[in-house]
Amino acid sequence: MIMRKRAKSLLKKLTKPLIKLVAIGFVLSILMLLYIAKDLPDLTKFNERNITESTKIYDRTGTVLLYDLHGEEKRTVIPFDQMPESIKKATIAAEDANFYKHHGVDIKGILRAVWVNIRGGGISQGGSTITQQFIKQSIVGDQRTILRKIKEAILAIELEFKYSKDEILGFYLNQIPYGSNAYGIESTSLTFFDKPAKDLTIAESALIAGLTKAPTYYSPYGSHPEDLNNRKNYILDRMNTLGLITQEELEQAKNEKLTYNTFKQNIKAPHFVMYVREYLEQKYGQETLERSGLKVYTTLDWTLQKKAEEVIAKYIEQNEKKYNAGNAALAASDPKTGQILVMVGSRDYFDIEHDGNVNITIRDRQPGSSFKPYVYAEALIKGYTPETMLFDLKTNFGTPNSDQYTPKNYDNQFRGPISMRKSLAQSLNIPSVKLLYLSGMNDVINLAQDIGITTLKDRSRYGLSLVLGGGEVKLIDMVSAYGVFANDGVKYPQSVILKIENPQEQIMEEWKDTPEKILEPRIARQISNILSDAEARVPAISLGSRLELKGRPVAAKTGTTQEARDGWTVGYTPQLSVGVWTGNNDNTPMVGTAAGYYTAAPIWHDFFAEAVKDLPVENFIEPEITTVNKTPLNGDFINNRIQKYNKYTGELADENTPPDLIEERSYPEVHSILYYIAKEDPQGDAPADPSLDSQFNNWEIPVLDWVYEQGLNGTIYNQPLPKNNQPQIIYQPLNITITNLSDGQVVYGLINLNINIDQPQNINQIDYFFDDYLIASKKQPTFNLTFKPEQNTKNGYHNIIIKAYSISGQKTERKVIFYWQSQ
Repeated sequence: MIMRKRAKSLLKKLTKPLIKLVAIGFVLSILMLLYIAKDLPDLTKFNERNITESTKIYDRTGTVLLYDLHGEEKRTVIPFDQMPESIKKATIAAEDANFYKHHGVDIKGILRAVWVNIRGGGISQGGSTITQQFIKQSIVGDQRTILRKIKEAILAIELEFKYSKDEILGFYLNQIPYGSNAYGIESTSLTFFDKPAKDLTIAESALIAGLTKAPTYYSPYGSHPEDLNNRKNYILDRMNTLGLITQEELEQAKNEKLTYNTFKQNIKAPHFVMYVREYLEQKYGQETLERSGLKVYTTLDWTLQKKAEEVIAKYIEQNEKKYNAGNAALAASDPKTGQILVMVGSRDYFDIEHDGNVNITIRDRQPGSSFKPYVYAEALIKGYTPETMLFDLKTNFGTPNSDQYTPKNYDNQFRGPISMRKSLAQSLNIPSVKLLYLSGMNDVINLAQDIGITTLKDRSRYGLSLVLGGGEVKLIDMVSAYGVFANDGVKYPQSVILKIENPQEQIMEEWKDTPEKILEPRIARQISNILSDAEARVPAISLGSRLELKGRPVAAKTGTTQEARDGWTVGYTPQLSVGVWTGNNDNTPMVGTAAGYYTAAPIWHDFFAEAVKDLPVENFIEPEITTVNKTPLNGDFINNRIQKYNKYTGELADENTPPDLIEERSYPEVHSILYYIAKEDPQGDAPADPSLDSQFNNWEIPVLDWVYEQGLNGTIYNQPLPKNNQPQIIYQPLNITITNLSDGQVVYGLINLNINIDQPQNINQIDYFFDDYLIASKKQPTFNLTFKPEQNTKNGYHNIIIKAYSISGQKTERKVIFYWQSQ
């Protein structure tokens, strides 16, 4: 009782102060709102838009006007009853599902948006109603301040008291900007579909309603048609969920093929301009661009831009007729600044029917072998050398726990031992796959992203085919990344803006010199040295090719994707980095001998030659010559193995052999690179047991087979030389017999192999394969084997292959096909 009395007493004491505080807060809030409200504009004049000077976008000289961003505003006001129901419903579904339920401000919507943004860790949703958005567009502007939001909310509530919901929705649909200088649905419908708004279909209405979120990004004439289509379908789904259209109408609208009106504007370098405009809208807002009279000085070189457009126009018809390559794109940047100088996103921006507005320079496309330099650069960082020897032989990189993967070279030929230098220069696939494995997938992707590649986010998608272009990249990123090689390992961020001024000539933004060291100069110089080595490209590409510039060193790499869907050529001098893509927007394969060298290289060469003709010749800095006394890093594929012998007995020396009786003898041996190096530390000690590497047998066996085929007897398997220091050549034929297993035999559970071999003392090794997978390797004294197939092996016919190798270089094999059944 005492506690209860005390609580009541305390509550009485606190109640009065709390009431006073609430009252004071309420009064202050009212006063603040009254203070703000006194400066609010008259709602009866909201149709009088205060359009000031438009933003102008210039080239880097400031003398060539690329685009007047605002231009003439197009608006035709139509009565609410002439607006189709489809646009009203689509707008409500896209912007404000509770439009007919709230009074200007949707508290629940605001709280829901705040919650979604908190959970997502960013601003992905807004809580503004259609009424608020109309107020923002027509009266208060879109400055991102709390005061503006308060004014917007007050005016929205006031507007709801003065006008009906239908009138407000009509105001919105007549005022809102939809992009391409079109305001209101009537001018928008005429601009995009060449028809009055009353004739819009449900699908067309949903597309128009989706534009307001980001008019430039989602524009039908922009570079993101897939995203526009996805947003249209999202709005259609919302309309169906809200009961605004039926399921039948939904399906019909999604299947409707939309055709856009022919688009022509007074605009130079349109893909570049739209790229810049997207950047400006995201940073400053659409209203600022249309009303603030900004002057935007870009990095574009108009002279080079025109030349690029001319060269593409020259070759595109030839490519289309000869190779079915209907499109091409070109980007160029200055490696010493990161500034984008040229951007041609397609053959014709204004050819909407063939997706000309799509900017291929910023789209994700597979780069083919033009991705290889990043892999080789990471290998050089790890300690491999340009002289490192790899074997270009048919190799299955699959393991028992992975799918088979047997890549081929572009000409289906195998070259045996070849250096890293020649492998990259000749764009050989098999050594490059080996190098990706040696370099490490994650480390290669890390380097690619550090050097400028902005894609490859989902690493689980990629395997060893990444080195052959199995991951999508952007052409503009490739140009910038190659520029790091050109600039001695120093990276500059991509930039398209030199300077932005407001009408008072105040600088709002300006390019800054912000270099970042990504690669040691040695690595960049080694890559440039290889890619500019015309002789190393022979015989893949003859001297005097399209990848050379007369009298000027240039580094270049081509790329062609699977089924020739993309053809690339990317290259650079110290002053300029240029990339060209050819193919089809819809990913249709090219035909004939289509490859990056034939479709993209001619465009790349002609543009590059013109672009640098007035520039002084600038040579690449020669890399320092470093030597590594280790096979195969030193350029040798035959290792001279040193053995110590007892001169008296001719046997191998041991710890008991007197020093004066020891003599060293050397003899050659040939193995795969994994025999000699630990891939994490190639210049360190050789691995104690190379077979522990999951790829060792995959690489080693083709090398040993190649040795036999070359007749290099006595040069393998580390066998000691006989007493006379000459290889012992044994010509007796090998004969393998499996005594307990024959063709067609049924085997249950465990498989036991009893092997008989003539002259077993001359056998160095036997390899056992089950269904083409290596399961074991054995040496003397016994060659018998017992094993159990993996748990997921299916009942049915399988095969065992046994390959035997003699110390003299002979090889033979036996194969038996039998029926296996689990017990």
